[in-house]
Amino acid sequence: MPEAGFSNFRREVVEPAASQRLVPALGHTRNPDVWVYRYTHPERGWVLSVGTHGAPGSAKLSLGGFRIAPAARVERPGYDNDAEAIGLAMGMEEKVHWSRVVHAGGPLGRARVNELVGGKCVLLPTADARIGEPRDFELLDWALGCFHDFESASGVRLNTGQDLGHGVMSDGRTQSLDYLGERFHGCVFSDTSKPTGEGNYHVLKGMLDASGVSLPEARVALVGCGNIGEWILRRLVAEGATVIAIEASEAKRERLAAELGVDVRPPDAKADVLGEEVDAVVVNANGGSLDMASCEAIAANPRTSVVCGSENLAMPDTRGVEVLREGRAAYAPTEFGGMMGYLTAVEEYFARHAGEPYRLETMLEAARYLEEPGRRVMARVIERGFAVTFEEAVAEVYGG
Repeated sequence: MPEAGFSNFRREVVEPAASQRLVPALGHTRNPDVWVYRYTHPERGWVLSVGTHGAPGSAKLSLGGFRIAPAARVERPGYDNDAEAIGLAMGMEEKVHWSRVVHAGGPLGRARVNELVGGKCVLLPTADARIGEPRDFELLDWALGCFHDFESASGVRLNTGQDLGHGVMSDGRTQSLDYLGERFHGCVFSDTSKPTGEGNYHVLKGMLDASGVSLPEARVALVGCGNIGEWILRRLVAEGATVIAIEASEAKRERLAAELGVDVRPPDAKADVLGEEVDAVVVNANGGSLDMASCEAIAANPRTSVVCGSENLAMPDTRGVEVLREGRAAYAPTEFGGMMGYLTAVEEYFARHAGEPYRLETMLEAARYLEEPGRRVMARVIERGFAVTFEEAVAEVYGG
């Protein structure tokens, strides 16, 4: 259990109608009901928003990463922590939908997919409590107390996996994810970025194959070289593909260029990269990579026919899907490409509660399955002359 004082919070519940007013797009989704359990520390000012599609008392397993809101995102005009949790929960619910439709996942998760709903935990800290800062242990103890209260108050189970903002804590040795996993049954330890990247890679490979492009011949624009992006980058380079990458960190750009011999450019080069002769664009940055200007640039590129990735909140304006389709580029929603991360967290959760061993290799192997849906759905899009979106083609091929 967390340390003494962990229960110092004020809990408020945002009902689905209020969630839809806050994020109007929620009302147009397959499951428009999201509850937000908002916890506020009365003295520190910390806010934890737990968004979930799980109805009160349903005993559903609400899953999604535990995100410590990045400072750069918090500083954007109009940032709202509840809205952030709602938007990310919507994306998780889409991942649940896609995995159910194409029957993806590990052996335990596939057998219990009907128990799952999308959710997300977003923690807004003060600067002195971010991971690595003096109050980070106090912050996580407080969040753990909120997690325990959430399960008790909501009647919904909580499963969180890796997300943004974590790392080595202020003692110089404790990993924040380990600290959480040792103190709350629903926090899993696994690096979900590896299966996420592997699943994304296989979706890309299948889509390119259906387009008549083999990986050794492919030219790929990769936006974002974090844990997931770098995994995909290395897989592509190993297969002989030509990659033009975008990465914000100068040190990482230099390392990847020196180690892999790839062309890695800063974010302000994105518009130029999208105009180059590339067969596919893969987005794995921190959100918003497929803004309208980027969608229009991709649509105007006659060579680019594949757009995918696993980035959260990648497309701020969903009209971009039609812009891409009209430019004969198929967009595999990033929730589709990113589903293996959540499925990994689910697999570890069920294994832990069943007392069974969990192996990451099981999920890396399971990720290979996504190549077939990528190929089949892209083939249908091409067969229909790009008259349908990728999502519509999924429904035609798999139902649902």
